[in-house]
Amino acid sequence: MAEPTIIDIAHSLGREEAKRRMESRVGKLASHIPGGAATVTSSWPSADRMALTVSTMGVEVPCTIDAEDRRLRVTLHLSGILSLVAGPIAAVVRQQGERLMLDDRSTTQA
Repeated sequence: MAEPTIIDIAHSLGREEAKRRMESRVGKLASHIPGGAATVTSSWPSADRMALTVSTMGVEVPCTIDAEDRRLRVTLHLSGILSLVAGPIAAVVRQQGERLMLDDRSTTQA
């Protein structure tokens, strides 16, 4: 198995607000995954860690998101051919993570 891909997303929200946004927005993740047929399951194995499994096109990608005071640390476990395109996947995760987690406009627009 390939080494995990780690993506850090800086923020100035504080740990508790970051966790609140993670919890309130996890349901939107599937709609941001290319391919259109993704499912996302989530759980909280500890107070500051969300575990996710993203399933799309017959592939499951387990990942964790650790909420810290000044960053979110996303760890993806890419297997097989996906590990060969870890760079572009990480770029999409970073972009969508910033958009979903840090952009308050997503909660204030009608």
